[in-house]
Amino acid sequence: MDSIQEMDNSSISQDGVASHAPSSSSSTASRYENQKRRDWNTFMQYLKNHRPPLALSWCSGAHVLEFLRYLDRFGKTKVHTPICPFYGYPNPPAPCPCPFRQAWGSLDALIGRLRAAFEENGGKPEANPIGTRAVRLYLREVRDLQSKARGISYEKKKRKRPSSAHQQTPSLPLPPPRPPPPGAC
Repeated sequence: MDSIQEMDNSSISQDGVASHAPSSSSSTASRYENQKRRDWNTFMQYLKNHRPPLALSWCSGAHVLEFLRYLDRFGKTKVHTPICPFYGYPNPPAPCPCPFRQAWGSLDALIGRLRAAFEENGGKPEANPIGTRAVRLYLREVRDLQSKARGISYEKKKRKRPSSAHQQTPSLPLPPPRPPPPGAC
């Protein structure tokens, strides 16, 4: 997958470099809960190491965007630039100097976990810097840029509608109508 998972077991040092540390797994928490906790700790460490250090109450959508751009340093997804000869090719035939970035799907999942963690740690949903419009627009921009760079258009998944009982039963021919009872006219 991408380096966000790589950062699962890492902490950010004073100079902003991720260093790996052994992790302890909890048998009671789910994989998602453990990932959410690690992501939250990484984000809080980023705010602590920010110059000047930031309290969560002072954090804005702009700081969240700084954090996402910081994570690009650890990305493993090659994103071709428009001047690259392989721009728009899903499987380029040769190496190129284009940068590695975090994959859009990883960033989207990270934002979802951080939004949930913010509220679980006492934040009010309306004051959540991770859910700001700027962050949503950034994610959309990253998605579009990465899909164009790979030559694969992003198609929004269509929701599956629950099928009603009418649709579940195969349509059988209706029986012929009964003749009216004798004497009824």
